[in-house]
Amino acid sequence: MVLTGANVVVAKSLAGALPIPLILGLRCLVACAVLLPLALWRDGRRWPGRGVLLNLFLQAAAGTVLYNVALLAGLRLTTALEGGLVLATLPAVIALGSALWLGERIAPRGWAAVALAAGGMGAIVLARGGAAGGSALGNGLVLLGVCGEAAYVLLAKRASGALPLLSASLGMQAFSALLLLPAWLPQAGAAARLADPWLLGLLLFHAVTASVLSLLLWYGGLRRAPAGTAGVFTAFLPATAAAAAILFLGETPTATHALGFVLLLASMLLATWPTRRDP
Repeated sequence: MVLTGANVVVAKSLAGALPIPLILGLRCLVACAVLLPLALWRDGRRWPGRGVLLNLFLQAAAGTVLYNVALLAGLRLTTALEGGLVLATLPAVIALGSALWLGERIAPRGWAAVALAAGGMGAIVLARGGAAGGSALGNGLVLLGVCGEAAYVLLAKRASGALPLLSASLGMQAFSALLLLPAWLPQAGAAARLADPWLLGLLLFHAVTASVLSLLLWYGGLRRAPAGTAGVFTAFLPATAAAAAILFLGETPTATHALGFVLLLASMLLATWPTRRDP
């Protein structure tokens, strides 16, 4: 979650220097280059069935293409601070999607989490009305990205266990690269800007941490901790994004941003805190 939050600032820096489709295309290629030997080593050669392939394709369309295109486009318009706060609505959006799409029942505290998330978004809108430097369109695009990521999570939940983690991640990144190919290939000439070592380092960091390391750390942690407990640590995403935006980009938070963060943090804790069960 710390790496994911830091990547909000990295993504904003990259989006200001390179075309968005090129960033995503190169990111997927780097991820495939890292995941392929790992998947062959740990999982061997496995060919999934049509249903699993379709699910991986949809996960790539929602979790890679929609999420990242909307996030990067939104970060061009809004601040990394506000973008990171909007990302904190993810648990509430997933809970809402589970009810609407998978027919799961939402407990009262789940609906309270959705209401708090809406209040947090309202605070960010109010902050934008001041001199915070945010953008309604930018924040809306980031929220659209959140919906894409929520769809990815629900699709992954539906196909859980059909493929080992490394093979599933490799398949999703390969589909993502294919989906993005028509968009980024005409802009490949802009890759000459990666002669700048700082920009190249940012891209490699973004690719390896966002598409490989964060995923493996998250699911590795889930093998050792209950999902509800692990979910509490999603609070580190907006906190890290806000801290990185302030420290590295010089963005200035307001009291309304602080209110939005408190409401969104409460929303995440309500949505993810483990319930007490009888022995």
